[in-house]
This record gives sequence, structure tokens and C-alpha cells, in this order.
Amino acid sequence: MDVDIGNALASVASPGVSRESLERLDEQVADAHERIEDGMADGEHGYEALNLPRRTDPDEIRRTVEPVADAEALLTVGIGGSALGAATITNALADDSETEAVSLDNIDPEWVSNHLDRLPLEDTAINVVSRSGTTAETLANFLTVREAFEDAGVDWTERTIVTTGESGPLRDLSDRHDLPSLKVPNGVPGRFSALSAVGMVAAAVCGHDLEALLEGAAAEAETLSGSLFDCPAYAYGATSYALDARGAGMNAMVPYAESLETYSEWFAQLWAESLGKDDLGQTPLRALGVTDQHSQLQLYRAGPRDKVVTFVTPRETDDRAIPDTEVDDLAYLGDATLGELLDAEFEATEASLAAAGRPNVRIELERVDEYELGGLLYGMEAACVLAGELYGVNTFEQPAVEWAKKATRGLLGGGEFEEADAVAEKTELRVER
Repeated sequence: MDVDIGNALASVASPGVSRESLERLDEQVADAHERIEDGMADGEHGYEALNLPRRTDPDEIRRTVEPVADAEALLTVGIGGSALGAATITNALADDSETEAVSLDNIDPEWVSNHLDRLPLEDTAINVVSRSGTTAETLANFLTVREAFEDAGVDWTERTIVTTGESGPLRDLSDRHDLPSLKVPNGVPGRFSALSAVGMVAAAVCGHDLEALLEGAAAEAETLSGSLFDCPAYAYGATSYALDARGAGMNAMVPYAESLETYSEWFAQLWAESLGKDDLGQTPLRALGVTDQHSQLQLYRAGPRDKVVTFVTPRETDDRAIPDTEVDDLAYLGDATLGELLDAEFEATEASLAAAGRPNVRIELERVDEYELGGLLYGMEAACVLAGELYGVNTFEQPAVEWAKKATRGLLGGGEFEEADAVAEKTELRVER
């Protein structure tokens, strides 16, 4: 992962960060890096995530998924950090797998039913993921999936892999039915767990190279140092923090590869849930190049100066020639390829923002493969941890999310929670037809 922050400099953009400001900020980065190193060395909660490249055991994961290694389809049942890492990996690498990967990370009944109705359940593996084993959405979908398998005459116990904590309902279920299971790593919040069994069980079932994922992450870990000028991840985290302090409170993540669209969703959770505390933190936005050049670029280039645009682009892709055409105005396309057109549109969009004085950052990968993807995921996690240190927030907690979980459980009769009482106190101003 390479990072180019040139278009975020004050000499190019407003808001922007001067080179002098970055050099002063680098002193804070050095202190933050020391804190991060200590946290990693001590295996502290959250910081332990940055140790995953050398702690995750790919052989154990492959052994565990062996009973369903021939699956035609994979249903990952989870939500948030228990699903987005797996979905990011399998969607990014889908062209290299014969297994269709589906992530049941929503409880929309029609959407869930449509998937269960169309998949070949007798050849489908179930990958259920929840640290606590009590996550309402995950358990509701898992119970629904179990029933669908039973109705189809398929023994779900022979098709299910469980990844959960050391105790809880899912652990009890796994023990009772002798299901293949793995542990959610201790000290690793869900949104930081893509490079553990939480994200890599799905990758293993789909036949992807687990070692390459971890090697790419480990290579990125080797770049962590006390200076943002020597570390791509820290350059990104520090620049994002500095731009936010200068008014760019929104961060639009725009990959220029269709396969990385789910990565934007993963990044949005990582950035929002980790940094959104104490009235601080950037708001992540999700977009896709070139699609959203035609739907969002107008705002980014001519709207409020409150955004930084982050581009993610691979240097190498498979390509396809554009056929010749007899239309004179389009004849130039016949000498190009789709890849060349994509590159030209990316460079034009990047230059368009710079010409308008709008800050943007370029993240480059060699290609979208396991090694580069592992580096990207690790790099963004390290960037987020650094940004959290600079903000002075607890990067690894999410109290606002827990409030809503308690309210939901109370509404469904799962206990007495004062948060549920607030639902009845909603202020209304209805406009009806």
C-alpha cells in the first residue's frame, strides 16, 4: 500500500495541511507510535489487532473448514465486524473462486428469504460469527437459516462452522452438536478482526491464499515507525486527522475497482465506530469510481469544503479492448481499452478535485490480490489506531452502539432496559396524506 498525500497539502487544497504543519504533527505521531508499540507488546485490548498477522494460524482455519471445503456456496451469518471483513475479502477476490459467497448481515425478511430460496442448500456452507453468541440479528438469521436447511431435508450440523467467544450460546451450541469451531481472538474488536478467523474462515472456504493475506499484512506492519513520512498507514491516519481539524469532517472512500466496493463499507464501520466519540471524528462516505463520478463528484468538487476524497486504485488489472465503432465522435474509444479508460477517468477526477482546491489522497495497490488486500486492511487499521491516538479517544470501544442494542432487546421482551423506554418518548410531528 502506497499513499500519496500531495493533493492534501495546503499549497494545493483548502482545507489543506502545510508541510510545516505535518512536520510538527510528526512529533505527535512519534509519541503515538510509542504508545501503539507498547500496546501491541503488552497485548492490550484493541492494540492486539495489530498483532494478528503473526498470531493468526492459517493451518488451523483450513483444518476447521475442511468438512465444507467443497461447498458451492457460503452463507456468512454475522453483522458489522463479524461480517464485513469476510465480505470484503471474498468480494474482492470473487473472480478467483468457484464458491459463491453471500453475507447475511441484514435482517430484511424478503432479502433473507430470497437468498435462502435460490441457493443450493445441500451444497451450501454456513459460517456463523458472533463473539458473544447473543447478537440479536445474527442469532435471528442463524435460526432462520437452520429452519430453511431442515425444511429442505439438509442436516445443518454437517454444513456449519462457528466462530465465537470462549463462552455463550453459540459456544454451547457448537459443543452440543460437535460443530467445527474457531475462537474470536481475545482483545480484538470485531471491526479490527478481518485478519483473524472472523474474516478468514470465509476466505478459506472460498479457496483463497490465507498465507498471502497474512504476509501482505505483515509487510505493512513492518512499515510502522515513528514518522508519518516513513509509514504509509501513519501518513494516511495523520493527514486525515489534520484535515478534519481544518474543516474536512467527511472522508469519501472511493475505490476505482468494482471488487473493492465492499471494502468501502468495511472502512466506513472502522472509521465511524472507532473515531466517532466525544463530538470528534470524521464521517466516512462510500462511493465507487467511476460510477459515482456521475452522482457525487459535483458535490465533492463544488459543494461545501468539508470533505477529503480518498481514492484507492490498483496499478495492474485484467483488461479488455473496446470494440471499434463507426460513430465518428466515439472513434477514439476504438484505440483504447476499458482499463485505459478507467485509468484516464480516475486521473481526470483526481486532477479535477485538485484544480478546484479540494483535498484528496491516493492509495495505490499493485493489484487486487490476497497479498495487497491484506496490506490494505492492515494499513487502514493502523491508520485508524493512529488517528484515535491523535484525537485522544478510546478507539476500541463503541458505547453508542451498545445503547441501541439494549433498547432493541428491551422492545423484544429480552429484559428490562431503560433505553427501551426512550422509544416511547419519541417526539412526533407527522405530515400525512
